[in-house]
Amino acid sequence: MTESRTDAVPASAWAWVAFALTMATAAVILHWQGRADIALPHLAQAIDWQPGLARSEPWRAWTAAFVHLSDLHLMANLAGSAVVAAWGAFARVPARCVVAWIVAWPLVQFGLSLQPELRHYGGLSGVLHAGVTIVAVHLVCSGSRIQRRVATAVLAGTIVKLLSESPWSGPISHPPGWDIPVAPGAHVSGVLVGAIVTTLTEGIARAAAALREALGAIDAHD
Repeated sequence: MTESRTDAVPASAWAWVAFALTMATAAVILHWQGRADIALPHLAQAIDWQPGLARSEPWRAWTAAFVHLSDLHLMANLAGSAVVAAWGAFARVPARCVVAWIVAWPLVQFGLSLQPELRHYGGLSGVLHAGVTIVAVHLVCSGSRIQRRVATAVLAGTIVKLLSESPWSGPISHPPGWDIPVAPGAHVSGVLVGAIVTTLTEGIARAAAALREALGAIDAHD
């Protein structure tokens, strides 16, 4: 007789980890291919996010996440990918969180259309901010008391981080220690998109659970 392990990481959480690692791997391959292949000197501009091309080339909303403008930029986002992957595994996220993250991926870039002065954007940071927010909002809605406290602290810390980046001061900033300009608006877009998409998926999940419960009660009385 075998016993089920309640502490085992579910398949959905492993899918979350796999998605995070797949995006990170794609970013590495693209970055080093662009450096090594002299036939691809303008690869970044060919697939990065450009608001002016949002309608004619909407696929850039997906490919822009893989564009990194320096080794430091890439390494920072690889570290972030590992953290977000671990965050989802810790939370044992259900499948709806994975779906929410996949949906948020292009929407983060489309959110930058509200800031047309940002003519070019690339990187995983916006999508990673969405991932952090998705897990946190899920835990606030459906987690245990301890998980809700941790998630609330993470959301508070994320908001403080966004405010410290002064996204209202312009489309780009030049933080000390960075060799490229940073787009704080991408982080804001990631958090907002992640929160909205997860609120919707959690609401749908609760409505479905309530419907199943109601149908079960009806069957029990038949």
